[in-house]
Amino acid sequence: MLENIKSQMRKGILEYCILTIISRKEAYTSDILEALRQADLLVVEGTLYPLLSRLKNNGLLSYRWQESTDGPPRKYFTLTDEGKELLAALNQEWSTISQAITKITQ
Repeated sequence: MLENIKSQMRKGILEYCILTIISRKEAYTSDILEALRQADLLVVEGTLYPLLSRLKNNGLLSYRWQESTDGPPRKYFTLTDEGKELLAALNQEWSTISQAITKITQ
């Protein structure tokens, strides 16, 4: 049961975390995966790619292709204006939720 709850909690914040990572600078998929790993949010490529596609299809991300000397061209993601607006709203919501959880758990 614990693993299921932990999984659901992570799924609920993963898009928020991805948008936050990309908001800092243009990001390639491996950059996003590394930032998530460093935060102990282990995500596999098979989870990340559909999420990035959905965020792009919802108008929250844009991308550009860049040639790579190490293999195929790379897709670099940035937030659109709509993505920036959503992230600002999510930041506010996270603050509200975080304060509520702190009150409950103290």
